[in-house]
Amino acid sequence: MQKIIPHLWYDKEALEAATWYTKLFEDSKIIQTSIISDTPSGDAETVDFQLAGMRFCAISAGPYFSLNPSISLMVACTSPEEVDRLHSSLSEGGIELMPLGEYPFSRRYAWVQDKFGLSWQLMLVDSDKEQQRIRLDLLFAGEACGKAEEALDYYASVFKGAKKGYVNYYQAGETPEKRAVINYGELNVEGNQMVIMDHGMGGEFTFNEAFSLMISCKDQEEIDYFSDKLSFVPESEQCGWVKDQFGLSWQIVPENMDEIMERATEDGRKRIMDALLKMKRLDIAALIKAGE
Repeated sequence: MQKIIPHLWYDKEALEAATWYTKLFEDSKIIQTSIISDTPSGDAETVDFQLAGMRFCAISAGPYFSLNPSISLMVACTSPEEVDRLHSSLSEGGIELMPLGEYPFSRRYAWVQDKFGLSWQLMLVDSDKEQQRIRLDLLFAGEACGKAEEALDYYASVFKGAKKGYVNYYQAGETPEKRAVINYGELNVEGNQMVIMDHGMGGEFTFNEAFSLMISCKDQEEIDYFSDKLSFVPESEQCGWVKDQFGLSWQIVPENMDEIMERATEDGRKRIMDALLKMKRLDIAALIKAGE
């Protein structure tokens, strides 16, 4: 089971965006959709979907947060034609952050923000090194710039069995942003590859709740562990959401949440949601009791 699940927040476009993305990649599909009633945002539509074998979740819950380039999806492409195909689709109606072309790190590369606001890095991979098809790329900019190395070490300590991979540092005079330290760093968490880097050009966008990371927990002990390790902003704690010392948002949830909801009657599901909305840290036993 995938331990860390990217979660995207949209105003009203979650299903539209997810459906579009699944048409662009192999091994992709909409897994399920549902409606969460009577949330603070009203009725919210959720979408569980798969891209290139990787699970994602999305929600349409109002115009409260906007996606930005602080987190992007880095796609490993095996041919220039594939880079061009994805670039043509994802750039339509979007924004070019780095134009399609040749760069020192890749013969064919582009960085785009699509029409829904999600950022993509499309890269031709020539190396024999096995790379995950889609990797999360965390870009530390604004107030977080210069903290990528600290984050890399901290996340490696929080997730048991996590392994740091290749790390490349900015050389003197290589970037105008003096705070930037790590040009490229790799972290493998529970079999999922992530990239962590400082923004060498000093962009001002920062992490926010529009792109959060869900941690699927096997029991209450895991929920408590990750909550203790990743919550550094008490006022951000709500319904399992926490914010760490770098500004990144996490959702710490039980892996059997769908099962808890499915076992309950319609009234039971409403009681579960009522109980959940009052919680800061999720309490599995209390949710089950509410459903019963």
